[in-house]
Amino acid sequence: MKDIMEKAAHIKLVIFDVDGVLTDGSLFLGDDGQEYKAFHSHDGHGIKMLQKNGVRCAIITGRTSKVVEHRMRNLGIDLIYQGQENKLEGFGELLEQLKLDPEQIAYVGDDVVDLPVMRKVGLAIAVQNAHPWVLKHSHWQTPRSGGRGAARDVCEMLLEAQGALEMELNGYL
Repeated sequence: MKDIMEKAAHIKLVIFDVDGVLTDGSLFLGDDGQEYKAFHSHDGHGIKMLQKNGVRCAIITGRTSKVVEHRMRNLGIDLIYQGQENKLEGFGELLEQLKLDPEQIAYVGDDVVDLPVMRKVGLAIAVQNAHPWVLKHSHWQTPRSGGRGAARDVCEMLLEAQGALEMELNGYL
């Protein structure tokens, strides 16, 4: 765990996949074709705490959904890459735009389509219920499942590694 915390101490950007990470992976489709997703409020608050402490957040997802755009804007995330069949393209744009080294980036994924980016970042994180191949190739696994607090686990681990978690939580006492 010491190695993970050392890697986490240098993270400036966290990239989240959406389906299976910020949601439980379920896709709800209405008769009109409208797509619905459920996001966990604890994850959202963790993301806000992380951003408050200077760590940027981004989204790279293979699907395109207005509800994702709405939720991310609500969380203050403006780095949104949807419809990314090849997630390395969005990753490359983020590297160039933010002028970061891969070692300063964490990626949170759950399925094999996330592996190309996970293999390039400084800290590859898999949610607890990720595909076995993703678990095998990650540096760290969250205690909770995607859509069920996994993103909060990531945020609090990073805040702890960067010496900000206790101060952040004490602010609520």
